[in-house]
Amino acid sequence: MLALRLPEDIETRLDKLAKATGRTKSFYAREAILEHLADLEDLYLAEKRLSKIRSGKSKTHRLSAVEQELGLGN
Repeated sequence: MLALRLPEDIETRLDKLAKATGRTKSFYAREAILEHLADLEDLYLAEKRLSKIRSGKSKTHRLSAVEQELGLGN
């Protein structure tokens, strides 16, 4: 369960969207959170990977080398 206060203008927009589409405000709030959560998880994973690369704990591979190793090259 989650309860949150939204600025009045956002609440109004959400209400209009829900009424126009026949969906609930909760549906759109849930969809927005899920989408943004996935984006944040991707961002944090990328930042962690970049940190490991910069510190020398991990290395990168050229796309052409990976394609060649997998037999995917042109």
